[in-house]
Amino acid sequence: MGSITTVKVSKTTLEELERLRDQLRAHSHDEAIKALLKKHRTEALREALGADRGAVRPFTEQDRGEDR
Repeated sequence: MGSITTVKVSKTTLEELERLRDQLRAHSHDEAIKALLKKHRTEALREALGADRGAVRPFTEQDRGEDR
């Protein structure tokens, strides 16, 4: 484990984080936060890389535009 620091959050945020920790069956608040960060990165990558998902289709002979 790396160095440890303190982060101030409101009581309601702490309560939500504790519920999330329980839902994820994480052993600590740190694990729950890491899971949130991983999920966010994954969703951001999917959004960035899948922008044209469903709109892209395979090339056909008609797409060539000329005989070679």
